[in-house]
Amino acid sequence: METVAGDQAAHAPRQRGARIRRALRRTMTTADSGAFTEAVRAVRAGEVAADLAAGQLIGRMSDRELLGLLDGDSPRRLLPFIPVLLGRRPFVAGALPRLGIPGIRFSDGTRGVVIGRSTAFPVTIARAATWDPSLEERVGRAIGLETRARGANYSASVCVNLLRHPGWGRAQESYGEDPVLTGQMGSALTRGVRVHVMACVKHFALNSMENERFEVDVAVDEHALHEVYLPHFKAVVDAGADSVMSAYNKVRGEYMDLNGALLTGVLRHEWGFAGFVTSDWVFGTHDSVASLEAGMDVEMPLRLLRSRDLPAALRKGDVARDTVLQSAHRILRTSVLHAATRELAEPGPERIASRAHRELAYQAATESMVLLKNDVVGTVPLLPLAPAPGHLAVIGRLAERANLGDHGSSRVRPPSTVSPVQGLREALPGTRITTMTGEDEADAVALAAAADTVVVVVGLDQHDEGESVVTGGVDVGVLGPAFDSGRMRRSLVALAHVASRFVRGGDRSSLELRPADVSLIHAVVGANARTVVVLVGGSAILTEAWRGSVAALLLAWYPGMEGGHALASVLTGAAEPGGRLPFVLPTDAAHLPPFDSASKSVVYDESWGQRRLDGAGHVPAYPFGFGLGYTEIEHRLLAHSFDSTGGIADVLVTNIGDREGSTIIQVYAADVSLRRPVAQLLGFQKVKLRPGEQARVRVSLDPGPTLERDPATKRWSPRGGDWAVLAAQHSPADWAGAVRLWSTEEATGDDGAPDAVLA
Repeated sequence: METVAGDQAAHAPRQRGARIRRALRRTMTTADSGAFTEAVRAVRAGEVAADLAAGQLIGRMSDRELLGLLDGDSPRRLLPFIPVLLGRRPFVAGALPRLGIPGIRFSDGTRGVVIGRSTAFPVTIARAATWDPSLEERVGRAIGLETRARGANYSASVCVNLLRHPGWGRAQESYGEDPVLTGQMGSALTRGVRVHVMACVKHFALNSMENERFEVDVAVDEHALHEVYLPHFKAVVDAGADSVMSAYNKVRGEYMDLNGALLTGVLRHEWGFAGFVTSDWVFGTHDSVASLEAGMDVEMPLRLLRSRDLPAALRKGDVARDTVLQSAHRILRTSVLHAATRELAEPGPERIASRAHRELAYQAATESMVLLKNDVVGTVPLLPLAPAPGHLAVIGRLAERANLGDHGSSRVRPPSTVSPVQGLREALPGTRITTMTGEDEADAVALAAAADTVVVVVGLDQHDEGESVVTGGVDVGVLGPAFDSGRMRRSLVALAHVASRFVRGGDRSSLELRPADVSLIHAVVGANARTVVVLVGGSAILTEAWRGSVAALLLAWYPGMEGGHALASVLTGAAEPGGRLPFVLPTDAAHLPPFDSASKSVVYDESWGQRRLDGAGHVPAYPFGFGLGYTEIEHRLLAHSFDSTGGIADVLVTNIGDREGSTIIQVYAADVSLRRPVAQLLGFQKVKLRPGEQARVRVSLDPGPTLERDPATKRWSPRGGDWAVLAAQHSPADWAGAVRLWSTEEATGDDGAPDAVLA
């Protein structure tokens, strides 16, 4: 028996090799048009590794076909029509029908699929307010399914740029200001999306302003870069992101498509990313050869610079063949591997905006809404509206609009929408509901005075914030040699600068409401104390000028196609406002970092958001993580263990109220030796409890915020100081009662670096 077993063991490697050779021969003899399909089948069956399958496909390709993988397939003449075509079909790059290679079939949309009529979910920052990665993964799965049903295989839906300042026009596409929250939510969306299509994370890196995104140069030191602005990108890469989209901006003087230090040094060498990198669209590629050498694999979405320059560069040896092959291999390996591992069943068009997806959009909207204030009026809090008022006035220019957010590249066009007024009419069929825009303030006051309760719906829309589609800062040279210099270049740039002054969206000029909205709030509240203000928008809106006079204040975001139904459910108490702020809401914009939307150079440091307010001693209007519910839930930290690799915290939560509700357990750490400790979120967990219910909940803790990276050795170690941990319902202002985590004065390793002391 031993001899037979030994012979079998000796023959096993040869048998595996023979199987691989047979599989390769089978693939090589398959008709060319089925080569990609056969490669996918072989990888799925475990007969061939994805690396080998990609190499075998490359072996069948001509130089022209190889270079065709490295840019979009659409001709440059389609540039003016991109906004229209984006909503009608996938944009394809690297398709090769001869070998059956489908190419990268791109769809955009952080809140749904931009192609056709699709489910419009609440914007990303609204979903961040749910603090619920499991819910976000379900949203990602739905987005991925609808993307695939529209004929795409690649979704640029994962945006994890940090919200450094709420004036950023695309704040609504972010998960807020915190790296841990952003990393967990972005990872969840990635896991969901890639069940059906390749998931792309964007915009790498340090893209957090809009108007000058094509030109701005971001200066950042090594600590802030790796400890603040990159951890959430790494989390998403670790979660399986198939692709990364490089940003338009410069970092340390280098455009991101040319930034080999980040695209190759950090992304690939330090993090081990094996997928492919695409450019941001049209103006995100600045040099055909240099961008390829830096690690940017695909110029999207048109045949522009690379189709013009790379064939000659390859012939002359100005670009190494190995560099071309490296990018081609990354693209094909990722495409084959994903196709071999994704969900097998092909979704049909009936799954798009299906009942299940509408219900999911409704759930995400209700659980995202943040109740900021709910004063007692008479004997009970104003919300929920119970019993239903006999006469409800709904006032505001946004009351009858299903306001879905930005009209840029993330715009989703659902088959139907529900406005706040429509949602309330359906939820309160026995209530007399009257509405007006509030443009005539005197009429609004009269209506408010006659009503039992008033809902004022105010805030922002696509004219106030969003993607800056037209800007004067683009490099028009990508359009062709005629635009590299001379009169045509000057004329086009001048036209773009003029046009940019008249287009909607872009960075916000103010964090305040429009003056007319503020005036309306004051007037209506003066006429009726039972007034609820509903804020619509994609980021922080300052409330200091009027919040003191308002009984109830609800942040509804851009809540998606079912937003009106969700709002009505929250106001009436059919659903609880489940959201918590994913950013700090200050009392004064001066407490935030400087923000100049016209700046060509900025410095990103470690002081922003709640951390900046903590360090300066400013009390916010509402802290990071804040939100009220319709019941009262207590938190108590029972036990924890923690070191430089992570840890857990066990928290006892008790619903001491009289109705079911939810809370977000938030675990923070800080160096309490500082005069003003700066809270660092380590972990969080959403939990729902029945009245009187008590639960012991385990929260996973991310060590990242307590660590620092040595720029020379790239090693991570605990930060110095006297660290403590606290379980709270929002970012804490008081660290009394915090439990010791570690003190670096008490614990240092043999190499002098601090060791974490387990509590």
